[in-house]
Amino acid sequence: MSEDPRDRFDDWEQPEIAHGELTEYNWVVHRPEELQLSKYVDIGAFTVINAHNGVTIESGVQIGPHCDIHSKSTIDERRGSVVIRQGARIGSHTTILPDVEIGTNAVVGSHSLIREDIPANSFVVGVPGEVVD
Repeated sequence: MSEDPRDRFDDWEQPEIAHGELTEYNWVVHRPEELQLSKYVDIGAFTVINAHNGVTIESGVQIGPHCDIHSKSTIDERRGSVVIRQGARIGSHTTILPDVEIGTNAVVGSHSLIREDIPANSFVVGVPGEVVD
């Protein structure tokens, strides 16, 4: 009988998060006071979360390593909160731009660029990201 994958979260504790410093899991947050991080979230190493305008990550979300989540863009001055809904999965090396909501249980393929809202239960890949399922 296989184990329930949620068992890996039995001892989950929110890491200490300080502005611009690596957490014990080797990801970093800018403006952590603007981050709403739920329980049972898995964020991969070397992910950068720019929470200047608010980032919400709901329970059960998995984010691969080397991702970038931006609520403020210095390239085009776009600003807005990012919301990643419960159970969403974000593939490694993905960039999420400001003012985006990723729906419940959505899956984003690795190396994607997300600049628009993603519907719940959808599968998205590409640059820019497009729904394929």
